[in-house]
Amino acid sequence: MNRILGLIPARGGSKGIPNKNIRDLAGKPLIAWTIEAALNSRVCERLIVSTDDPEIAAVARDLGAEAPFIRPATLSNDTATSLSVVEHAIDWLNDTAAETFSHVLLLQPTSPLRTADDIQSAVRIAKKTDTAVVSVCEPHQHPYLCKTLREDGTLADFIPEAAHCARRQDFPPAFSLNGAIYIIAVDCLRKERTFTPEKTIPYIMPPERSLDIDTHWDLFLAEQAILAKMKT
Repeated sequence: MNRILGLIPARGGSKGIPNKNIRDLAGKPLIAWTIEAALNSRVCERLIVSTDDPEIAAVARDLGAEAPFIRPATLSNDTATSLSVVEHAIDWLNDTAAETFSHVLLLQPTSPLRTADDIQSAVRIAKKTDTAVVSVCEPHQHPYLCKTLREDGTLADFIPEAAHCARRQDFPPAFSLNGAIYIIAVDCLRKERTFTPEKTIPYIMPPERSLDIDTHWDLFLAEQAILAKMKT
């Protein structure tokens, strides 16, 4: 049986936007948009917010998620990895409640435009594989258009073979991880130590649902997108 652990990592510290994860976005805390999408998708056996901040934990509980532990400080600094945070949650649930899961669904709270339908679609794909599914979108600018600097300060193609591909129609497909959805079999995560192992399957999302909140400008754009959708 597939048992999916939904996990939302939300530490308190944020250099770019103070208290980012509970910052107001269109009338709700930023993290609310992810919690609501996850709950509405109805794919998770448990939905847990992993945080080092009691205020975030309280907000998460009020919104219907669980926050059964406060994440250790060693897993809440700038060097802590998503892998270590996920493994801590999996181990905690196993040790305290003897619960095991087939898959872990990692949902970053900085992707507020991802929908319940997106989560359901990614999970349907994941249930057919023993590896991983990650959400991606087409990049704003194709990598073939990127440049680098030579030692003399002049521009050069970042990807040398781009010089042989003058027309956009001839560019190969390119996708960027958008950070919205990562779902992986727990056994695969333990073995491969990465959320994108060999033969990871993409779940392609449109750019308008792929915004990742990192700056105040991102927050502004997300709010405009949400308000515009509310008017339709």
